[in-house]
Amino acid sequence: MQLYEIHIHGFADTEAALALQEPLARLLCPVEDHEGPCEVPWGFTAGDGSLVLGIYASAARAAEVTDRVRSFVGGAHPAVLGGPTSDAFDELMGQYRVERPAAGD
Repeated sequence: MQLYEIHIHGFADTEAALALQEPLARLLCPVEDHEGPCEVPWGFTAGDGSLVLGIYASAARAAEVTDRVRSFVGGAHPAVLGGPTSDAFDELMGQYRVERPAAGD
């Protein structure tokens, strides 16, 4: 398990990128008020015409989530999977450990 960032590019401005947050949140977590933790801890940040989706997952799960995001956003917004380049999503590791204490790393 590790942090990954999925960079979604091609937005006219930060406002346009932020408009995609809620639809992507529902893609990752269709039932907003579900019991228990999300399958994959996630969060967003935006800037410079891009949206960054942070996830804490295995490499295979990160690739799967990236494919789902690519299918959802289409070719107008390229989605690129990479490792973390900032500390913007460090809280996702803690969230995972709190919500799944028996799972470990």
